Amino acid sequence: MNSKRVGVGVIGGGVISSHYLENLTRFPDLNVVAIADLDQERARARAREFGLRHLLVHELLAHDDIEIVLNLTVPAAHFDVSARILASGKHVWSEKPLATSRRDARLLLDKAGRRGLRVACAPDTFLGGALQTAQRAVLAGRIGEPKSALAIMQSPGPEGTHPNPAFYYDQGAGPLLDMGPYHVTALVQTLGAVRRVSSVSSTARAVRRVLVGAGAGTEFDVRVPSQHMALLEFASGARATLVTSFDSGIRRDLLELHGTEASLEIPDPNRFAGTGRFVPLHAEPEDVPAVGSTWGRGVGVLELARSIRDDVPERASGALACHVLDVLLAIAEAARAGTPLTLESTVASPAPLAENWDPTAATL
Repeated sequence: MNSKRVGVGVIGGGVISSHYLENLTRFPDLNVVAIADLDQERARARAREFGLRHLLVHELLAHDDIEIVLNLTVPAAHFDVSARILASGKHVWSEKPLATSRRDARLLLDKAGRRGLRVACAPDTFLGGALQTAQRAVLAGRIGEPKSALAIMQSPGPEGTHPNPAFYYDQGAGPLLDMGPYHVTALVQTLGAVRRVSSVSSTARAVRRVLVGAGAGTEFDVRVPSQHMALLEFASGARATLVTSFDSGIRRDLLELHGTEASLEIPDPNRFAGTGRFVPLHAEPEDVPAVGSTWGRGVGVLELARSIRDDVPERASGALACHVLDVLLAIAEAARAGTPLTLESTVASPAPLAENWDPTAATL
């Protein structure tokens, strides 16, 4: 095994970059080297905040000490930026979605395969202790045979908290592609690959208004549906109902799994920590505390880095991201077509992490 720490670079200095860097700079197996952004001032500010070098994109991609590059750009740019990263000979960690089309997602995996590189992708919340504990419970047979699930994400939308929310309502986003990956990834983690989907969609308002920041009061167009309601059929025979909505005054993020012996309430799939609840069919419920790491965003980058050094497959793989993207795009297409769609892709559920997997340990 190569004992050298893994060098990391970041492209994209927006809001999400701070969440990643707060953790990545604390993991001893990683060496976060530099950040780049088309907005030079934003990159400089983020570099100062975390003690990094500020580079131009082409300089970052040519840096010899960087092995993994995080692509934290807007969804519409994910494919182009990830393709540039691969062309530079570096591994990719992409924010979700991996791409905005199946073709582009497959092209990235093909490019990586030909070059002996890896593509991994958010979300990495399924590596957190809460969802890992739920996966172990399902694999141990605690709920019996999984039969159905309910996954819901409802909110009024990000314009109340984000100063530049328009991209959340553009191609490649919307509640389906922005928040759906968390819930669908957790469902694939616990129930396996999706086989068929049906869906309906709606848009409550064609125009929205920025509510916070310097641009407060600015109106913008809604270019994608702001609500989807879908039925997912899994290869295992299980079924799931999925709701993703930016049209609700009620905020809910939940995931429930129902089996032949019991049900399992799982904490918000967009969180790494939380206490679940095990509910037998005819007995008293009990809390299920999270066992394992509950660090936040960035653990997938660390798991990728350790997997590269150990020469084993990473869990937040491009193949998993491709299947999740296929599911989400099929949901959108089924809503437009008004008919169920069968998926061509499949993927195996990633194996659980060891309970003692520790991001703060120096292993390299």
